[in-house]
Amino acid sequence: MERKMNRKERAKQERENRRHNISLLRTIPYPDHQKWWSSETVALVTGANRGIGFEIARQLLLQGVTVILTSRGTEVGEAAAKVLWETGLKVVFRQLDVTSTSSVQTCADWVQQNYGGLDILINNAGVNFNASSENSVEFAEQVIATNYIGTKNMIKALTPLMRPSAAGARIVNVSSRLGRLNGRRNRIGDVSLREPLECVDSLTEEVIDRTVDAFLEQVKDGSWATGGWPQTFTDYSISKLAVNAYTRLMAEKLSDRPEGKKIYINCCCPGWVKTAMTGWEGNISAEEGADTAVWLAFLPDQSVSGKFFAERREINF
Repeated sequence: MERKMNRKERAKQERENRRHNISLLRTIPYPDHQKWWSSETVALVTGANRGIGFEIARQLLLQGVTVILTSRGTEVGEAAAKVLWETGLKVVFRQLDVTSTSSVQTCADWVQQNYGGLDILINNAGVNFNASSENSVEFAEQVIATNYIGTKNMIKALTPLMRPSAAGARIVNVSSRLGRLNGRRNRIGDVSLREPLECVDSLTEEVIDRTVDAFLEQVKDGSWATGGWPQTFTDYSISKLAVNAYTRLMAEKLSDRPEGKKIYINCCCPGWVKTAMTGWEGNISAEEGADTAVWLAFLPDQSVSGKFFAERREINF
């Protein structure tokens, strides 16, 4: 028992040391020779009116790129943009509902008309209706529609707009460890559901959608609790599992693009962050939670794609 406790204490200390080191790294300016971006670089962040999305937008702005802050609600989005403007950060606001294909396409057309394309896309928009030990699936369809289908909508509409460059364009999907295929405590228990998602060579959008649809069908008939699905925040976990799988799928599809037209796509877990989504129960700040997404967006000599990261380290799917 004591040995197990010591392992836990060591792991906790290692996490705290890692977080401390990352916080120090954030204070160190990027060397000029590593900066592939400029004020002409255009980044779009979804769900950026508050929490992690707002902080991602702020940290991108601090590096001098042009940032389009988007949110579903116009009033809250404009208020968020105003806060940034008052600190000297000249963000651009655009209303966007990622669950609406027409809204997404209108936004894509606007980006094309006003900027000629996009260099960085951060898919952060997401919802979760559970807190603490709750595990309701009452809003499962909305969770899937926002977190997974909304992310797909953005990637499909914005990928054609990603501008060619020597550094490559970047897509970062904000996800969660709760969506890991083989997490020890929250994985899909049904092997027949899990195995088709494990092999990237045979992975397809249809396989991912079929998994999500199977879950939603069980939600409707009430059998989901015994269906072998993750037992913590089940609907949220499934939505993020789908995002992770879609990230791997898109990385494979984009991998044969020629030099100068590369698009790198990765996903990351921000951690358990103190935001409205977690009921302010998290253990790290939004500044810390935004860090890995911003780090992935700015990675110099980017050649990594289709991977999953947390605290600036690659983790297993």
